[in-house]
This record gives sequence, C-alpha cells and structure tokens, in this order.
Amino acid sequence: MERPKQLIGVIDEPGPARDALAETIARDGLSVVAVTDSGALPPEVALAVAHVRAVPAADWPALCENLPTLVVSDSRDAPDLLSAVDAGLVNYIVEPRRHGQLLRRMIRKAIRLRALEDDRRRDRLRLEELNETLETHLAMLRLDQQAGGQIQRRLLPSRPQTLGGVTCDYWFAPYLYLSGDFLDFHLLDERHVLFYFADVSGHGASSAFVTVLLKYLANRWQTEWDGRQPETLPARWLADLNRELLDTGIGKHATLFVGIIDLEQRYLHYSLGAQLPMPLLVAGGKVTPLAGEGMPVGLFPGAEYPTLGCSLPEDFHLWLCSDGVLECLPGDTLDSRLRELEQQIQASTTLADLRANMALDLALGDEALPDDLTILMLSGFGHADS
Repeated sequence: MERPKQLIGVIDEPGPARDALAETIARDGLSVVAVTDSGALPPEVALAVAHVRAVPAADWPALCENLPTLVVSDSRDAPDLLSAVDAGLVNYIVEPRRHGQLLRRMIRKAIRLRALEDDRRRDRLRLEELNETLETHLAMLRLDQQAGGQIQRRLLPSRPQTLGGVTCDYWFAPYLYLSGDFLDFHLLDERHVLFYFADVSGHGASSAFVTVLLKYLANRWQTEWDGRQPETLPARWLADLNRELLDTGIGKHATLFVGIIDLEQRYLHYSLGAQLPMPLLVAGGKVTPLAGEGMPVGLFPGAEYPTLGCSLPEDFHLWLCSDGVLECLPGDTLDSRLRELEQQIQASTTLADLRANMALDLALGDEALPDDLTILMLSGFGHADS
C-alpha cells in the first residue's frame, strides 16, 4: 500500500513564478496546493513554503507557530527576508527554482523535524500524565504505610516496664514507615518473664507482616502453654516459627532471640536463631556476649534450635541490638564494629546514654536510615528502679 503524498502549501502571488515554484516542489512524491495567503491553506497541509513577497511582516510569527514553514526569496537582499528571520524562520532558500533538489530536501527534513517535535510533545504530555498518576499512587502508598506503621507501633509493648524486678525498655526506629524489627516482653506467669527480639529480612510491608505473624503466633503459643517446663519454650517456639515461615512460602526469614527469665532462680533460659549481634550481658563492669548459635528462622526445614541458659547476677544489663545498629558504628570490618558496640555499651547505663554515645538521634535526621534500628535493654535486679 502506497503512503499518501504529503501536502505542501505554497504561499505566493498568483502567476507563472508561483506555478513554476509549485511544479519544482511537486516532484519526488510531494503534493502541492498554491494559495495567495496563509488563511487559505487547507488543514491537512504538512508544511508551508512561503515567498517573502506574499506574507506581511506581521504575519510571520503566527504562520511559523501553526506550521513548519520554509521561506523562499528571489534575492538574498529582499528586505522582507529579515522580517521572516526575526520571527524565527531560519530555514530559507534563495532562488528556489535553481536549487530544486535542495529545496525538496529541506522540505522533507523540516517535515521530519516537525513530526519528531510532535512526538516529543505527545510523549511529554503522556509522561506528565503518568507522573501525576504515579504521584497519586505514591501518596496513597505513603498514607497506607504510615497507617501500617502506626498499627505496628501499637503492637509493641509499652515502655518502660518493670516486671518482677526486671526493667525492660527499648528504642525503635524503622527504616521508613514499616519495620522488619520487632520485640515484646511480658510476664509469662508470676515467676517468669518472657521476651523476644526479631529482625526479619528486608524492609517494608512484607517484612512488617511477618512481625505481625510473630506477634500472633507468640500469643497463641502462650495461650496453648500448659505451664510446665518453661525453659523449653524458646527452642520450641523457634522451631514452630521456622515451620510457619516455610509453610507461607513468602521467602522471608528472620534472626531471632527468645529468652525466659526465671525470677526466683535469677536464671536466663534462651534460644537463638542466627542473632547478630549477639546479646551482650553487662555485669561487674564487664561485657560478655551470650554463648550459643543457631540457624536463621524460615530458611531450613527441620532446623533444630539450642536450649541454652546462664545465671543472672544481682545487678545486670542485657542489651539486644538489630544488625542495623552496626551500620551506625565506625569500622571497616564486622569484628571491628562488634568491638566498638561492646565499648559503647560498656560506657552506657541507659538507652539514652547509648543513643547519645552512638549519635543515633543524629542518624534520624538523615533522608533515610541505613536500616531498621532497634535496641532492647533489660536490667535487674538491683536496677529495677533505675
């Protein structure tokens, strides 16, 4: 199927010169309509070839705004040629009939450039529409995430709390609105304090949903507990959560620490799944990482988790930090940052001390945190009132 010929409008005074100009243009697949003034051009005209003698100087700006326009003149010294150039019509040719091939090339180039300009204009308008739609969707997503963040915070325990002589406090700063970090603490019964500390892989809504699942499962397991052998609960809970996460198939895993403090024996029963950094126990001015290791939760079917424990002195501080805290510490290696964390904790008595020593409040002023930042501190038994 042949492409339709493009219609070129010739604006010139009637006579043999206009007819010759139209004939020169009409070669090589171009159609021509000749008129006396621009107002007579049909709407399907793709380009105008206007002779300087046929267009008043005041009409050039409107003509070149409505159509791509090529100016022709019989002489380079024609006074009206400067008026056309001043209006923005820099494409002109002198003695067009002598340079017919050049004239037709200039016509085709001007048409192509105008087509490209029209395409860019349409693309720009389309892009503006898409950007507006995107901004609307982003605003809706932001509002949803802010609301989700408020709900997630409501799931956290009130702070600080003193439970049977053990004071529990924490600091929680999400990467954006929702966090993959989560913690909880409460009395399991009159003798035992339960607490757990989780760091779900990734950021955003999917990671936050896992923390909601963790909260639900922990409440359910506590309700189902028969009141016997509380020291076995941490390892059992990790194994159960491992199965639950694998069964969901969402591709999320977590590092987790679950602890139960026996208030009578002053003993900590715990289990862990790849917790990093390890909980740090401060007693007698000495910082000691808790012993043990375990696999991440939600990665390996049939994973088994250790049942561990340690005695708690009269005065102690137990610190748990998410791995995002390490991003706020100086050091080129993991070991150097872990040593720095131990030094900072040894120099801190309260959460406020540690936040000030690590300049964590300054980090909140950045455009985005390096990761979710969460710190849990438990102190007792001589620090219950601190």
